[in-house]
Amino acid sequence: MLRKLIIAGNWKMNGSRQMAEALIGDVLAHYKVDAKTQVLLFPPAVYLAQTAQLLEGSAVHFGAQTVSEHTSGAYTGEISADMLQDMGCQSVLVGHSERRSLYKESNEDVAAKFMAAKQQGLVPVLCVGESLEQREQKITLDVVLGQIAAIIEENGVNVLENAVIAYEPVWAIGTGLTALPEQAQQVHQAIRQYVADLNEEIAKNLPILYGGSVKPDNAKQLFAMADIDGGLIGGASLKSADFLAIIEQAQQVEK
Repeated sequence: MLRKLIIAGNWKMNGSRQMAEALIGDVLAHYKVDAKTQVLLFPPAVYLAQTAQLLEGSAVHFGAQTVSEHTSGAYTGEISADMLQDMGCQSVLVGHSERRSLYKESNEDVAAKFMAAKQQGLVPVLCVGESLEQREQKITLDVVLGQIAAIIEENGVNVLENAVIAYEPVWAIGTGLTALPEQAQQVHQAIRQYVADLNEEIAKNLPILYGGSVKPDNAKQLFAMADIDGGLIGGASLKSADFLAIIEQAQQVEK
């Protein structure tokens, strides 16, 4: 198994300086670093400097929740990949379902943000997924693979080297619903096969995370699937006990 299991905590628009200090302190105190797992945190942008300071010298990585496609200029409120890299970020989420649905980011917008991150040496975590309506229409793979194709068709499959994909069925985010491990595996396998048809080596090394209401009581079953390489954790990443329990579950998986 070449791929590490990545446990990534997306705080979304939650937190405070006090919460960040307490949560990161708990993670650093209790995460038993091993060769099998990589822990990643995605705090709100205003806490990136604090996060960088708290994680300095540790094995835990951190990144931002979104990035501008522009390098600099008159884009009030936006943050460039260069700025994120300057803050010490190692990675950034692009195309999260909330960015797509609430802020109307198109596949083309997401592709531009993905490339902006890559060009600054950040690891883009490309989020893909279908809505409940799309799943019921049985077009899950059309939607998911189309979102990935928007990156590849413009830039070639090699851009997925040193990148991560996170499959997040939109119908399972924050709803308490979770895809069965076999359902999630089916989509993950299809993603890997799609990439493998273009480049087997990149597909073999590509981490594909699951991001749909991962909790301590379902994490191990999900992560045991052959093509699920960890999780993009939302609500459970805000409680250190839950987040640490998910990390522990990942460390118990044998592949």
